[in-house]
Amino acid sequence: MIQNIEKNDLEKLSKLHITNIYDLALIVPNRYENNIIHNFITNNEQTFQAKILSFTKHPKFTKVKAHLLNVDIITDLIYFNIKPWQLKQFSTNPTIYIKGIIKNNQIVQPKVVYEVNKISVIYKTAINSKTLKPLIKKYITLENLSELPPKIAKEIYNIHFPTKIPNLENNYALKWLEIYNHIKKLKTKKRIYPAIKPIKKDITPFIQKLPFELTNSQKQTLQDIQKDLNSTIQARRVIIGDVGSGKTIIMLASAYMANKSIIMCPTSILANQIYEEACKYLDEKVTLVTQKSKFNDEDLENSKLLVGTHALLFQKLPEVELVMVDEQHRFGTKQREQIARMTSQGKNLPHFLQFSATPIPRTQALIYSNFVNISLMKDLPFKKDITTFVINKTDFKDLITRIKTEIFQNNQIIIVYPLVEESKNFNYQSLDEAKDFWFKHFDKVYLTHGKDKNKEKTLEEFKNYGNILLTTTVIEVGISLPRLTTIVIVGAERMGLATLHQLRGRVARYGQKGYCYLFTHQKNNNRLHHFANTLDGFKIAELDLAYRKSGDLLDGSIQSGKSFQFFDEVNDEHILFEAKQYLGSQNE
Repeated sequence: MIQNIEKNDLEKLSKLHITNIYDLALIVPNRYENNIIHNFITNNEQTFQAKILSFTKHPKFTKVKAHLLNVDIITDLIYFNIKPWQLKQFSTNPTIYIKGIIKNNQIVQPKVVYEVNKISVIYKTAINSKTLKPLIKKYITLENLSELPPKIAKEIYNIHFPTKIPNLENNYALKWLEIYNHIKKLKTKKRIYPAIKPIKKDITPFIQKLPFELTNSQKQTLQDIQKDLNSTIQARRVIIGDVGSGKTIIMLASAYMANKSIIMCPTSILANQIYEEACKYLDEKVTLVTQKSKFNDEDLENSKLLVGTHALLFQKLPEVELVMVDEQHRFGTKQREQIARMTSQGKNLPHFLQFSATPIPRTQALIYSNFVNISLMKDLPFKKDITTFVINKTDFKDLITRIKTEIFQNNQIIIVYPLVEESKNFNYQSLDEAKDFWFKHFDKVYLTHGKDKNKEKTLEEFKNYGNILLTTTVIEVGISLPRLTTIVIVGAERMGLATLHQLRGRVARYGQKGYCYLFTHQKNNNRLHHFANTLDGFKIAELDLAYRKSGDLLDGSIQSGKSFQFFDEVNDEHILFEAKQYLGSQNE
């Protein structure tokens, strides 16, 4: 039994990105040729043993008379533009094997075959078949596949060495092997480090002091985290919560348990918001670390919790027991690892929690639980009441009426444009083109975008004084706006459902009635109407996956954007479950 592909063979297979035998087994044939010789004639292409009797060249074609020995008839083989090497083949080999369809006692353009009474396997890949086939023969054996369930192993083997032509469409064995191979690889990537120390502090006093009841999801997530932190092994958990599911209080509860911890945020607005919440719920010293905040080395050393932005990466940080990263996809893998190393003690690392407000489908969560522990927070502290409309220019008058009504009620509106500047190839107004209308007809209108150096100041001023904010998707994750009840998204069909959900999630976060308007030139767009009918971020993630069939999951080194070739993330959860169970039984 060969456990791994030899180094020199891996080099031959490098263009196919193959790293193990299962990768090679998943390189399936492009097609099959049935070259089995029968003693009867069918209406389909079939293989014959032909004895060449004569050939005659005509101006436009060549006629080869042949005796088809296996069916005992004499017929004509008709070739157009016959090549010299083909004529030579007929003259030097009186008996050959050919493949074609007999019609009117003729076979037009039959091809010569060299392997008979077998099903020929044809591969079409980035490397030559003469290189690939011997390697498949060498490595794809029942012995080398013996780790797999026998039925799966046999079916995979028969795909490459068939006795009858297999059906590759919606093939269970290929789906099973692809997802099994994937999660097995992820398991090997799972990194295990010793923790600086186990954290055993009882969280009950913190929870009892809260002026509200935690949701079931929050309670379960805290149980998961407590169990992780209580270990001598470094905790590595991703907490994925829907927009407004209450992740901040989970961070603060985790910080309460640790003697010293850090929360790193992608923007100073988010850092400020979490800092303010931390000061409200934690009795011990909390320090804000941003480019504009005031702090010194003593603050860094003596604080129970440091809340900051990338600015944390440029400080001399003390050793901490716990590092938390908010909106983890906004940071690169290196930045997340850097903050852990900066606060570590030799080989011992702080516990590490990552938070994301981008829900992922259940199937993807199951897949990536092999790489990192995952908690899904699906419950919201209160039910959101947001109505979503798909509108076009004919609905503009009604939209203006809604905006005026909301302003009269002292509520706020955000209008999101897809571009900052005009583009000839874009059939929607840009921020620059549209701004004059809003400034002319409404008061207290603010404008910002990603390149605006004063973005955070503008957002803060809008929060306190504004009626309407004109912006781009820069608002997708960030500032908390208690008076925001309405969002208008221009060119909505051009955005991913995850982005639309994040934008809509800015609205009505404190229990008020909310409105989301999806402005589009495609009012009958099914994707937008499906989105409009649900507020559940996890259902939207499933919907998004169904539309795009993508594989981009957790950010970092394993995010490839690669779709599975056979496994269907939307419909094959049962296969994933079976493969996970089998992998677990193999490791026992």
